[in-house]
Amino acid sequence: MTPSARLRENNVHLGTWLTIGSPVIAELAADSGFDWLLFDLEHGCGTEDALLGQLQAIRGSHAAGVVRVGAPHADLIGRVLDRGADGIMVPHVSTVARAQVCVQAVYYPPRGQRGVARSVRACGYGIRPLAATDAIAPPLIMAQIETAEGVENARAIAQVDGIDILFVGPADLQFDLDARPRRAARDFQGCLMEVADAAAAAEKQCGILVRNPAETSTFHKLGFTLLAVESDLAILRKSYQSLVTARDQAGL
Repeated sequence: MTPSARLRENNVHLGTWLTIGSPVIAELAADSGFDWLLFDLEHGCGTEDALLGQLQAIRGSHAAGVVRVGAPHADLIGRVLDRGADGIMVPHVSTVARAQVCVQAVYYPPRGQRGVARSVRACGYGIRPLAATDAIAPPLIMAQIETAEGVENARAIAQVDGIDILFVGPADLQFDLDARPRRAARDFQGCLMEVADAAAAAEKQCGILVRNPAETSTFHKLGFTLLAVESDLAILRKSYQSLVTARDQAGL
């Protein structure tokens, strides 16, 4: 079973956010037993040029590699998938039209508009060329729901063929609700429940970034199955700060 197919199964899939851009950290995270890893090209420190080494570092592991792009630009999505990513995450998918753009960029013709290249890493640099565009396992598409508009359109977005997972961006969603309170038909908790229900109604999965590991069971009870816990940067920051705090408490 391919990593992308495994993540489509209705089970709990534990992941984490990688923002530093280090292949060493990617390899360590994969070897630690995560089901999937998110490489962040939207807000992360790592660049597109650093992505290849990170994907190579997790090769042969259990972890699936998903890349968050900044927008559904077909050229960037094509390069990410050519380099061997198991799927993509696209932020601010608030309408059906934007969801359809994502699908068009990911899939080969006739379903989409992705260009074919038989010598890229995803094809073993030519060792495993595609006999036909339908021979490749379909990449995973995670649509991020991060606005009140996206929440209200979540049921329609979940019905778009090719969208596999609705993934809540909690920071952006809370910010949008606070910034545009008159547009918000629900509070934050209500939004979470609506997105989870929308995914379930379409027989698709729902995910969220969890900053506090103790809250993973709470989100799972709401219907979230793809749980990204913490980020590499946050884990390092908290560990460094705890060391300094311990020094201060010891009076050193």
